[in-house]
Amino acid sequence: MRPLTEEETKTMFEKLSKYIGENIKLLVDRPDGTYCFRLHQDRVFYMSEKILKLATNFSRDKLISVGTCFGKFTKTKKFRLHITALDFLAPYAKFKVWVKPGAEQSFLYGNHVLKSGLGRITENTMQYQGVVVYSMADVPLGFGVAAKSTQECRRVDPMSIVVFHQADVGEFIRSEETLT
Repeated sequence: MRPLTEEETKTMFEKLSKYIGENIKLLVDRPDGTYCFRLHQDRVFYMSEKILKLATNFSRDKLISVGTCFGKFTKTKKFRLHITALDFLAPYAKFKVWVKPGAEQSFLYGNHVLKSGLGRITENTMQYQGVVVYSMADVPLGFGVAAKSTQECRRVDPMSIVVFHQADVGEFIRSEETLT
């Protein structure tokens, strides 16, 4: 387990800023202690410094996971967020989308959000902006990318895609053996 390089940190923070903007500072500067990001086997983990010190007692090849997995770097050095980061993205999300109860299950099966399933959307959401998807009861379901801006959503037909699916909590069941 090692600290992220400057380039890796920049890539990861750019991806996170699409969803939570400048609230990234709130992840690192927390009142309950010092938290950090560490890289282990191309995966980025978020943990407190106390847990990091305890993890140093194990050799790298024996260590599978520690802290919360935020995502992984692909072979082309792009960063992909994992659904395990949702608990940290949801409270700080700048742009949100609420889906109707009838569209929740479709989203949880890995489908995009259609205009007909859109309940609400945050004002001034731009196209290709990262959004956190909620149920109408304010339960975070996953995250994606806005296919249309807020203004475009008002005038598109009901079968148009308004949010591209990226990850949802249904992945815990669908891909149970591959998530770490």
